[in-house]
Amino acid sequence: MRWGPGIASPRADGKYEGYCLAPDGQVAAKPYKLLREALARASKVAIAKYAWSGRERLRMLRVRGDAIVMHAMHWPHEIRDLTELLPAPVDVSDTKSEGALALMETISRDDLEGDEFTDTCTEAVAKIIESKRQDQPLPHAPEPERPGKVPDLMAALTESAQKAKTSRGEDADIHELPKKKTQAKKTTGHGRPPRSA
Repeated sequence: MRWGPGIASPRADGKYEGYCLAPDGQVAAKPYKLLREALARASKVAIAKYAWSGRERLRMLRVRGDAIVMHAMHWPHEIRDLTELLPAPVDVSDTKSEGALALMETISRDDLEGDEFTDTCTEAVAKIIESKRQDQPLPHAPEPERPGKVPDLMAALTESAQKAKTSRGEDADIHELPKKKTQAKKTTGHGRPPRSA
């Protein structure tokens, strides 16, 4: 079989995670169709192992429409331990978790259509290419917003939920969550907090 980039979208590093497999000539057409039919009827995927570029690789084959798609898999030693990426343990109250869940339900939607679901990066690159082709000045790129301070997550969620409800014409009555109590730090005569013993 031969393969080529197709159905799946590219990863951030530009390599494709999914490849659309095709039979290599008419002789391979019948085995290809038999494998596709068997996988489709059994509602299963196939795991394949092959050697390429000096090492063995692991792939998953699954049916998509009339084609077989191959997806990259990794050996256990290639998978990074996620615990080293996690932040230090923090306490989150049940009230805050329930509030976040309620806000998430408020802004959730069933459709994935609209201007916010367009590939603006590709569109911007296409405009740059067209400008260079026509020997015109490059289009102006807006300056990214740089927050001066770390935003309050709950306040941002509340504001986002309010905007979403207002844009849908719904009653935008969002209940405020209780604010976190802040404690004033004790300071020494020099304006610094005292050192702990």
